[in-house]
Amino acid sequence: MVNIVNDLQENRRQKLEELRSRGINPYPYRFDVTHPAQTILDEAETLIASETPVSVAGRILSKRGHGKSGFAHIMDRTDRIQIYVQIDRVGETEYDVYTRLIEVGDYIGVTGRVFRTRTGETTVMVDRLTLLSKALRPLPEKWHGLRDIEIRYRQRYVDLIITPGVRELFTMRFRMIRAIQRFMDGEGFIEVETPVLQPLYGGALARPFTTHHNALDMPLYLRISDELYLKRLIVGGIERVYEIGHDFRNEGIDRTHNPEFTMLEFYQAYADYTDMMNLTEQLIVSVVETVKGRLSLTYQGQAVDLSPPWRRLSMLDAITQYAGVNVAARSDEELRADCLRLEVETRPSDGRGKMINALFETCVQPHLVNPTFITDYPVEVSPLAKRHRLHPELTERFECFICGNEYVNAFSELNDPIDQRERFAYQAQLQRMGDGEAHTTDEDYLRAMEYGMPPTGGVGIGIDRLMMLVTDSASIRDVLLFPHMRPEQPGEDETDDGETS
Repeated sequence: MVNIVNDLQENRRQKLEELRSRGINPYPYRFDVTHPAQTILDEAETLIASETPVSVAGRILSKRGHGKSGFAHIMDRTDRIQIYVQIDRVGETEYDVYTRLIEVGDYIGVTGRVFRTRTGETTVMVDRLTLLSKALRPLPEKWHGLRDIEIRYRQRYVDLIITPGVRELFTMRFRMIRAIQRFMDGEGFIEVETPVLQPLYGGALARPFTTHHNALDMPLYLRISDELYLKRLIVGGIERVYEIGHDFRNEGIDRTHNPEFTMLEFYQAYADYTDMMNLTEQLIVSVVETVKGRLSLTYQGQAVDLSPPWRRLSMLDAITQYAGVNVAARSDEELRADCLRLEVETRPSDGRGKMINALFETCVQPHLVNPTFITDYPVEVSPLAKRHRLHPELTERFECFICGNEYVNAFSELNDPIDQRERFAYQAQLQRMGDGEAHTTDEDYLRAMEYGMPPTGGVGIGIDRLMMLVTDSASIRDVLLFPHMRPEQPGEDETDDGETS
């Protein structure tokens, strides 16, 4: 296969040299497009009746000849459209270039009038044809596209050309983000940008990526969360604030995790986690209705109904319901025995809160199909959440689960600087015991809190996972244009053994 691909590439290079020898620039600077493909298709009747000339440009996806004439399909950013090239209209020289030296994968621009073929297909009758870019690699054979999923992710630029539906998927991602922005703007939130390179990482329990700033001779970290900077803005009086941005966590890659991912975080003064549950439900319902037109979805074979109201269940009640363990009545030793009996993985150093969280993740989370808010997490696993007003060993925190996956994490934000300092001290103790995901102590954030932060509700939503849900994508890599991959091995750059025709 490699030899065949190499031969095809060599053949294309020879054609490139022939084009240049004939005085044809294979990479001109620009082309005037008067009508994108979709416009021609939409306005075909008017264009045919008025005999208005059109100019359209795009990549050749297919090409077939009939002696002294030939058809081709070209694709631009809007759609694909058929063109018809005749030797009598373009001349022998240009027709020879078209038939012999221009191939599938090349970019061309054409000018001509619109007509319909006998089969009724809207087509441009070419009067003038210009090569805009000579492709030196053949596209994969059209009936199979990129058959290796690794190559699809690694060579997304080819995947976008060949694989049906990929362009539409990422167009939907754009529409989803715009829908989120419109909703947040409509609720009076201000969109901001906060630092990606941070002197201290914080806002989540995760391992950071570390780099070094040469001029300042200091370590910096790629942010694992936007949270602490956004809450500094709450202190500064920006009472409703949000950011859609990239976070980075130095963790494994699997079906729902990528080291670089997109988060929506928003914070609202004078609100608690109940208010944020209501707002989160409204936001996701609004966004899904905008991009899908319905609230009944199917995700990986599971029927999902996003219609409000969504179920709300405390973590302890959920463990009782799904695992049969009454956590409140169990001592730490009994709880550890329950974890062992139920084959829940824990570490000897795990405290009560981590054991409770592990019980939930193993015995409850996989069963949560329709949207469910799980509330009231242990303090130990929620260092930035306000203590529960009735149960101080718990926090006012919720997460939202759909089809067993977490989509949302939110709190009544901790705004007591003394309590926050104690939480940071406990996290520092966990760090000394070897917990690489424990939270760091951020003295500047504590200083900001000491100036006074109003009661605040905060929410983080994983944009990539939400995109997986609305597009029924099995892997997070399906909804990222350029997911992180292992290093490419020799020979993996070859995509197929045939050309599109």
